[in-house]
Amino acid sequence: MKQDVHSISIVIPCYNEEAVVKETHRRVSSVLTSLDCGFEIVFIDDGSSDRTFPILKTIAENDTQVRVVRFSRNFGHEAATSAGLHTVNGDVAVILDADLQDPPELIPDLLERYAQGDCDVVYGVRKKRKGESIFKKASSKLFYRLLRRVTKLDLPVDVGDFRLMSRNVVDAFCTFPERRRFVRGIFAEMGFRQVPLEYVRDPRAGGETKYSPRALVRLASDVFLSHSTGPLRLAIHLGFLSIVVGLALAAYAVFGRFHAYEPGWASTIITIVFFGGVQLFTIGIVGQYIGTTLMEVKQRPLYVVAETLNESPIQQEHKRQ
Repeated sequence: MKQDVHSISIVIPCYNEEAVVKETHRRVSSVLTSLDCGFEIVFIDDGSSDRTFPILKTIAENDTQVRVVRFSRNFGHEAATSAGLHTVNGDVAVILDADLQDPPELIPDLLERYAQGDCDVVYGVRKKRKGESIFKKASSKLFYRLLRRVTKLDLPVDVGDFRLMSRNVVDAFCTFPERRRFVRGIFAEMGFRQVPLEYVRDPRAGGETKYSPRALVRLASDVFLSHSTGPLRLAIHLGFLSIVVGLALAAYAVFGRFHAYEPGWASTIITIVFFGGVQLFTIGIVGQYIGTTLMEVKQRPLYVVAETLNESPIQQEHKRQ
């Protein structure tokens, strides 16, 4: 059954994207004005320290279809994406990065696939990634495959945040309260009917990536802690391994006793270091889960909005009707 779309919302998280944000607005606006439906473009300024917000402010003053939500500080990409989905009003919503690696010109293709009526989400699958290093591609593939194995999430490989989702999916997403979040993981947890759309990912249109190796490691840690108990199971396995090693060492000591063999200091130190390492590693894993639990039970806001520019044009249209 064909699904009609009367309005579309575009969510664009931004952090220090002064080099590309004007071009992002131009290309997105050009695509949306060619569509036969109402639209809004929601830029989320994630506490940028460059000229991103002043540029967005000028854009919003000249284009009433643009809304800008400015954070009081940098809360992270996941929080910015979530804030955009919390504030959209369209029949469908599309998440798009400001760096233009995911071409806005694919939005009509997403809508066309969605209109076929057999899905609630259309997600982009990168069949080719231009302008990315071998290390970035290899680490990304390793991350997704490890994530699928550890978390048991049905998370497609080579998929980012670029996707179109129905109003029902957006509303369901907004019910998830966790603070440490991975947006793609939440979509996988929700279910719904999700279908892929292959595309070629372009190089960045300008600026630099905000995901350093350290940031990627932190993101991976948050994902594993928030979507899996796998690290706890790993701690159990290490505990079992230490018991096996301990029994083997005990048997070795008894054997040496009967054969008049006195173990030296090296074997004692190795045993202490091994068991101490297992214990510290296990305590560290448990501590991470306790820390995550602490942050969740505090129920602090996921983000703090300092300023909002323009009202939703879709909302205004609904009021007039």
